[in-house]
Amino acid sequence: MCGIVGTNFKTEKFYKSIELLDHRGPDNHGYFEFENNQFGHTRLSIIDLNDEANQPMVFDNLVITFNGEIYNYQELIKNEDLKCITKSDTEVIIRLYQKYAENFLNKLNGMFAFCIFDKKKKSFFCARDRFGKKPFYYYYQNNKFIYASEIKSILNLLDSTPTMNEIALSEYLSFMTPINNNTFYKGINKLSAGQLIYFDEKNFKVSSYYDIDNIKTTQFDEKIVLENIETKLIKSVKSRLVSDVEVATLLSGGVDSSLTSALYSKYSKNQINTFCIGYDEHLHYSETSYAQIVAKHINSNHHELIIGRKDFIETIDKMLEYTDEPFGDSASIPTYLLSKYIHKQGIKVALSGEGSDESFLGYDNYFKMLQYYNSKGSIEPFSLTKEWEFNNRAFFNKNIYQSCGETFTEKQKEKLFLNYKEKNLLENYKSNYSAIKWLTYIDFKVWIAEVLMTKIDKMSMANSLELRAPFLDFNLVEYMLSVDENLKKGNTNKYLLKQIAEKYLPKEIVHRQKKGFSSPFIEWTLEEYKQESLNIILEVNATLNIFNKSFIHFLYNEAKEKRFKQHFWNLFIFSKWFKKVYL
Repeated sequence: MCGIVGTNFKTEKFYKSIELLDHRGPDNHGYFEFENNQFGHTRLSIIDLNDEANQPMVFDNLVITFNGEIYNYQELIKNEDLKCITKSDTEVIIRLYQKYAENFLNKLNGMFAFCIFDKKKKSFFCARDRFGKKPFYYYYQNNKFIYASEIKSILNLLDSTPTMNEIALSEYLSFMTPINNNTFYKGINKLSAGQLIYFDEKNFKVSSYYDIDNIKTTQFDEKIVLENIETKLIKSVKSRLVSDVEVATLLSGGVDSSLTSALYSKYSKNQINTFCIGYDEHLHYSETSYAQIVAKHINSNHHELIIGRKDFIETIDKMLEYTDEPFGDSASIPTYLLSKYIHKQGIKVALSGEGSDESFLGYDNYFKMLQYYNSKGSIEPFSLTKEWEFNNRAFFNKNIYQSCGETFTEKQKEKLFLNYKEKNLLENYKSNYSAIKWLTYIDFKVWIAEVLMTKIDKMSMANSLELRAPFLDFNLVEYMLSVDENLKKGNTNKYLLKQIAEKYLPKEIVHRQKKGFSSPFIEWTLEEYKQESLNIILEVNATLNIFNKSFIHFLYNEAKEKRFKQHFWNLFIFSKWFKKVYL
């Protein structure tokens, strides 16, 4: 796991851009120059700890900077008859490129963001993995090209800070992060999940190489489905244990992280390390008691980190330092603190449970939305246009039937902004799926790729920790999309997964009420900042003059009553970022 940066022009500021990524890879800083092109890399050594695996890696006419892990790299060496000199997965990507040119990406099973520079063609070939586990940002203006793992490395190479992208602000207020390739900085973009860039002396093209919108329903036998899910999940966990360093797990006590930890423990020769976070007040947010039950059941070496208001508040600015732009998922702060704690134990890799809810229908609101949808008469395939009135009130956020919701709807943004017209922010995310598959599709394209993966990448890598998500193995995801939706729905959320989990976990864990990774974020923020939290938003608005002040006051008063919490938090985080960057 690493940090990457590159340019098609020379600048003395380039070394600083490498140093800004030190947290992503403190084990080695690499630099390579060819004609007017510069390439940088920071390395977190996990596979092939030898210096021969350092980057930028150069073979023949190819230069690669790569961030990620390819879990099937050993199979690829054998099956593709690749002649590799090193023992690293990085070289496997180069050899596949030599064999297939740009047409090899779907052979990779892993998480990745990379750039291959071809000295002969004078071309850049860049890609981001299927589900957006690794970030890839880029700048392309007036034939000047910069790419990097984090926005800060690009900003360092620009003559001035770009102006704010107001489209990104609108997207962030509804989705907690910009989508549709946007960032908060005009001119700086990000590859979406499953996208690539090809850039040479004549062309600059961004295109998609992977999507999950055409997987047909082929699996109808419950017994066979359960057997296949278990087999694929076990294989996924095992493949994510490939490492030359120790692997731990995050254990919240929920069924996803618990099953991941149980499977790891079952197939490990040694006692595994598990890590959980809790809070010293507002204890109803803590899940430590459930994590303790699982840890005892699987006999793990369990660690607990208990944090308080001071820890949380002090981490808000650190979170913004590593996201480089507003990011609304408050769970990023406990994720940062837990990652820091794990790193202090000398551990570089951990497994996490992200990605299960979306494949196995873990959210209650999937079923609530389906009830609404079916009551209006089912239309196949699910129509963004015909259902926009509903999506406009709800989007895909997780509390679609609560009047205050979790994030801003379009109608609420019309109340917030002084001048705003309703938009369909999901118009680029169309599929041929029916209702239930469309929900999964949207969650994978937006919630997983741009929120969950941003959270676990930015917060863990800020502390030189790599997180791996077995439920996001593309073989498992694609298989679940092929399972009959009536079979998937069953009589409870995660109907299929819970049957498998019962073989490995206590029933009180498998069938406990879903809680989610939550924290007392609004309680602590208002207890600490009080009126100042409102004043920060109003101060920024005095400069921008884009928000309705009376609606801001309304949201502040509601947040004090624990309503519209996410709405106020999003505005607060945005304002802290804007004040830091532009005021």
